[in-house]
Amino acid sequence: MRTHIDTLAAVRNLGILAHVDAGKTTVTERILYATGITHKRGEVHEGTTVTDFDPQERDRGITIFAAAVSCAWDGHRINLIDTPGHVDFADEVERSLRVLDGAVAVFDAVAGVEPQSESVWRQADRHGVPRIVFVNKLDRAGADLDRAVASIRDRLHPAPLVVQLPIGAEDGFTGVVDLVRMRSLVWSDGQGTAVEAAVPEALREEAVRRRRALEEAVAERHPAALEEFCDRETLCAATLTAALRDLTRSGDGVVVLCGSAYRNRGIEPLLDAMVAYLPSPLDVPAVRGVHDGAEQRRAADPDAPFAGLVFKVNASATGRLACVRVYSGTLRKGDTVWDSGSGRTERVARILRLMADRHVQLDRAVAGDIVALAGVKTARAGATLCDPDAPLLLEAPVAAEPVVSVAVEARRGTDTGRLAAALARIAEEDPSLVVRTDAETGQTVLSGMGELHLEVAVEKIRRDGGPEVTVGRPRVAYRETVVGGVGGFVFRHVKQDGGAGQFAHVVLDVEPLGPEPGGTGFAFRSAVVGGRVPQEYVRAVEAGCRDALAEGPLGGHPVTGLRVTLTDGSTHVKDSSDTAFRTAGRLGLRAALRACTTALLEPVAEVTVTVPEDAVGGVLGDLAARRGRVGGSETRGGRTVLTATVPLAELFGYATRLRSRTQGRGTFTTRPAGYAPAPVPVR
Repeated sequence: MRTHIDTLAAVRNLGILAHVDAGKTTVTERILYATGITHKRGEVHEGTTVTDFDPQERDRGITIFAAAVSCAWDGHRINLIDTPGHVDFADEVERSLRVLDGAVAVFDAVAGVEPQSESVWRQADRHGVPRIVFVNKLDRAGADLDRAVASIRDRLHPAPLVVQLPIGAEDGFTGVVDLVRMRSLVWSDGQGTAVEAAVPEALREEAVRRRRALEEAVAERHPAALEEFCDRETLCAATLTAALRDLTRSGDGVVVLCGSAYRNRGIEPLLDAMVAYLPSPLDVPAVRGVHDGAEQRRAADPDAPFAGLVFKVNASATGRLACVRVYSGTLRKGDTVWDSGSGRTERVARILRLMADRHVQLDRAVAGDIVALAGVKTARAGATLCDPDAPLLLEAPVAAEPVVSVAVEARRGTDTGRLAAALARIAEEDPSLVVRTDAETGQTVLSGMGELHLEVAVEKIRRDGGPEVTVGRPRVAYRETVVGGVGGFVFRHVKQDGGAGQFAHVVLDVEPLGPEPGGTGFAFRSAVVGGRVPQEYVRAVEAGCRDALAEGPLGGHPVTGLRVTLTDGSTHVKDSSDTAFRTAGRLGLRAALRACTTALLEPVAEVTVTVPEDAVGGVLGDLAARRGRVGGSETRGGRTVLTATVPLAELFGYATRLRSRTQGRGTFTTRPAGYAPAPVPVR
């Protein structure tokens, strides 16, 4: 048992999180180089990185698919997932965070906290994933560690605990002062390891001041550190390290390091921090699941019954791999496992250690491992695999709701079947892609998280040997909402066609859910008194109302942002039933919505546009023409950063327009910002 504990304590399951172009993939690449997994430093701009192995990732220069790698450092095994930074692929981040114990958030030293950085940070908050921060690109013009830390404090609201002081600035950045051990680490060009020395005399006073500030910040938040600080007026390195570890794992503080991944400076201290501060599988709570309605917990114990969660599926014409986080037990090659969701058994043909698109065969996987399983034929992302004799269902990651759709069809009629198979395969790999057939037009509709998301999906079909595809103009996912309700709306459902009939009488109040249009959700309550509508029929009315939300009166779009109150009703001794009241709820709410004042909602996005100062006027005019509302602007290093809220439908083709207005010097990023009223006539 002691061996099991020692082994699990030396495991780290971590992710790399950041905004697009902050340097996540380069950080991952340098980690693999520093740990000896690779012997040549790959570059994103050359298309030679390990984790960006897909041809589309190399062509576009961005991470699209989460890729897992494994390496060893200081006697620890680090399972690392490089996640996408583009908002269209946030679902890949969500599914990765579900199975991670910790993460490294990478920020650009010039830009600080960017929109998608904030989004992935909030995702990690929801999953309770402890993080440390690596402020990257300190060698760039305009880089400023203190400004980046201030943006972390202001926008993300953790307590940043800065444990390093840069040596040199911008092009002169050569190393860091380690404030925990009070030493300097300097990297020379062409050398892969740091030279350790005393703190430079010119920085000694500043280093002492920052060490004191770090000690005070830690003592404020950690009782044991506070006790030592009060007794000795300082903290020893061991106490400071232990306190930083506790604060990181509790979320009360976030350790901040810095460096330049491109120049291979700061990677070894980052690896040390990953091992020292981020949790092992033993340090996180036992995973919770359910069986027969009762909650069960499974600790990270190799001797416990097997339980694992599938967080990613790679489906191709040559085979199918299910990426699994093993939470408890031991899985061996040839074992039979139970898929709790589908109720099927699966046989594990092979167990593979992940190294992006390369794999190493293993004889077994134990609690705490992240591996790929071959031979698992039907398990989808989110499926629980467990010991057939100890069933368990783990909570699956929730796929985001698609906001953009395109119609797709095979160019040749004979390829319709091949297209259906290809669409099913990409939807299996990516649960945030939804394939459906439009009931009115008969078209096949592909829905996803954004224009780039759908573009990548269609290109993947073509590159994987699928048929040539014709794609229609993107369409956004509209919603309908109530802006003016009705009260006391009476609806009777009476049906008599021989034998037992159907009778249900309901009185409904319908009103907006919140004071501002654009809110989402649905609320139902009963205000019936005297038992005029029995409780079992009240539940049926609610189910019927939820059925009615599928199509609104304006254009058949889903309805959201409303509250329905059942205020009265009546029953018939023989003809009332659950079915009758569910029908009354559905038809009654549809009729009530036609009597309400309703409005169309459209998805909007927060857009951050970075442009040269001489192009600001033209870009602002273009945003106004796209119905954008500018929320702010600031100047960073000679460039202006504009923040605006723009309807998603107006952003199709914006990249080309922005390039033409700025001679290719402008860039922009987006993130979902909910729904807002669309400029159409209101009923």
